[in-house]
Amino acid sequence: MKQNANLSVADRDLKYYIFDWDDNILHMPTHIHLERKLQDGSWVPHLVSTSLFAVIRNDHVNYRPPEGDWSKAFREFRDFGSTDESTFLKDAGTAIDALLKGETAPPPSFNTFKNSLIEGRIFAIVTARGHRSETLKRGVELFIDRVLTLEERAAMISNLRGYVVSFDGPLVNDAMTDRQILDYYLSLNKYHAVTSPQFEQLAEGKVPDLNQSEARKQFAIRDFLEHLFKIIERLGVHKPISVGFSDDDPANVRAVEEYIRFELAQRFPSVRFVVYDTSDAAFTTGRKVVVAGQLEFGF
Repeated sequence: MKQNANLSVADRDLKYYIFDWDDNILHMPTHIHLERKLQDGSWVPHLVSTSLFAVIRNDHVNYRPPEGDWSKAFREFRDFGSTDESTFLKDAGTAIDALLKGETAPPPSFNTFKNSLIEGRIFAIVTARGHRSETLKRGVELFIDRVLTLEERAAMISNLRGYVVSFDGPLVNDAMTDRQILDYYLSLNKYHAVTSPQFEQLAEGKVPDLNQSEARKQFAIRDFLEHLFKIIERLGVHKPISVGFSDDDPANVRAVEEYIRFELAQRFPSVRFVVYDTSDAAFTTGRKVVVAGQLEFGF
């Protein structure tokens, strides 16, 4: 049975989101494999979480990758094989189970991400992981299947159908099943794992320093904005636009602030940018960062 289209979505503002995944949407159990220096100068294997790595990643005196090879340090953050379930999906399932059982608290951007799905907002996942885009999209589908209630999924499909009726016409909506509506929506979003071979091919020759995670994320954000404006121009909609960004790595947050101030604000002057620093666990929904210029804050 098809859901009725919520035609009131045509009156909504244009609000979009850019989410880091780890410790923003889900507390993933994925570990980074490092070696830690002991007081006697010897080195021992040391597993760290993504949140801890954000703090120590520039401490090259006390921490190093195994055999000096960062690919070995991040082996849990890559896709291996073509048939086995990826580590990403297994860890996402584990993280969702822990959250639904009340064993872990929702990360700062969990509810915003959930609500953006229900409302049918276009979004981007921008993560330092190295998975294929399709893997990240499957993670989003897993989130929808496991986290959203039946009522929330019905509301999501109703909202998505409302957008299809408003911008593509009632005949297109009538011809599509609920599954096709969902697939269409998921295809409109961006899924950027900025250390993946797929992303490196996309960014080759377009990013001055591909060795910097911050530079990769800046390119991913710009790619998403350009993608958004193509959609908005095709629809011919003229409304206020806001784009929210959240990340738990202070270095990434600072880099994005500067990028917005010195480039994106000039390139996209009609956009209100919303930035949340989710690195401090004391702030359950993220810490507002005050930056002058085009930036405004608050999801």
